Amino acid sequence: MPSEHGHRPISPLVTDYLRLGLAFDRLEEGFVDAYTGDPSLRADVMSGPAPDPAQLAQVARGLQGDLPADLDPERAAFVGAHLRALECSARTFAGEDISFVDEVRAYFDVDITLGDVETYRAAHAELAVALGEPDAAADRLLSSYTAYRRADEIPPERVDECVRAFSGALREKVRDAYPLPDAEIVEFEVVTDKPWSGFNYYLGDYRSRVAINADLTQYMSSLPHLIAHEAYPGHHTEHCRKEQRLVGGGQDEQTIFLVNTPQCLMAEGLADHALQAIVGPDWGLWAQEIYADLGLRFDGDRAQRVGGATGGLIGVRQDAALLLHDRHADADEATAFLQRWLLAPEARARQMLRFLTSPLWRAYISTYVEGYRLLEQWLDADVPTIAGDGRAARFGRLLDEPLIPASLRAELAGAPA
Repeated sequence: MPSEHGHRPISPLVTDYLRLGLAFDRLEEGFVDAYTGDPSLRADVMSGPAPDPAQLAQVARGLQGDLPADLDPERAAFVGAHLRALECSARTFAGEDISFVDEVRAYFDVDITLGDVETYRAAHAELAVALGEPDAAADRLLSSYTAYRRADEIPPERVDECVRAFSGALREKVRDAYPLPDAEIVEFEVVTDKPWSGFNYYLGDYRSRVAINADLTQYMSSLPHLIAHEAYPGHHTEHCRKEQRLVGGGQDEQTIFLVNTPQCLMAEGLADHALQAIVGPDWGLWAQEIYADLGLRFDGDRAQRVGGATGGLIGVRQDAALLLHDRHADADEATAFLQRWLLAPEARARQMLRFLTSPLWRAYISTYVEGYRLLEQWLDADVPTIAGDGRAARFGRLLDEPLIPASLRAELAGAPA
């Protein structure tokens, strides 16, 4: 859906960048997560000759050499980071052998390493305390956690009303804290046979369609996070505010959102901090009241303690990706690793493996892990050079500004962004 901002003249370099990004959707459908720019540009790219990946890599390198062109330093840095990511994607599509760690670095501008299993042991110990069994052995912890998760399940026939209750409650909070255009709207749908739990399809003109995967059990403790992540104040809110402020201000490079680029790391990190940003650390007690109004029993305090403990396991899925793609472990080894440290049943671990082995999504897990870590460090930093008074104001900057990982690291270092 084209944006309401029309077809004003844009930078020739930005036009070339948009053409390049749109071409990747012909190599792998879904690579263009969202496009709200001139529809004639997309139609022209889609009707042209089939792109050659090696040629796309060459175009990306050439455009990097043309920077900053007519762009200011902040915009040039944003476009440059994304051109580097696209160059790596093109080389991958062309069949070049690029190490997984180098691939992640080029896509998301972060360096990844295997985590320390002692961190995961400590998280298990904290989880045992949260579950009321501080001395539980590994098998007993698994049994207790499985029982907790089973009691936390939302009856399938109640999922829709729970989604709408939390969407409405979060929308009200967001519209007070981070005003949105009156026309904004999110439509929810249920889908199946997907490698993810939820997905935001941003349609432009302040509209999103959020898909929720019915193949996966929905839990009372995670549903508020899912709605916050995909809609308020996560992906939908970010898209709306950037369309209004950045695209409306002439930054047309923001009309495209591309998989496997720094945009994704920033967006997923933002979305994973979304519930805490808008509700605060007592999100569980807040959710408990909403569930009570729906006639569902939910222990918000316990959910907060369990959530705090399992937060120490954030790196497990990235470690599984490293085992698969860097250490060349087989699927069974990676599945066992996920089962051991995430206390996940085999079926759930195999579902995670679908995501970690998808040609398009295999590196994407790092956006959640490293995105969460980098943004947490930046949101909580006591550094005078970082603009924004407190977490709420800094979260607003994430919603409104074209920040990239290098921007945050520079601010954390006290250097010019």
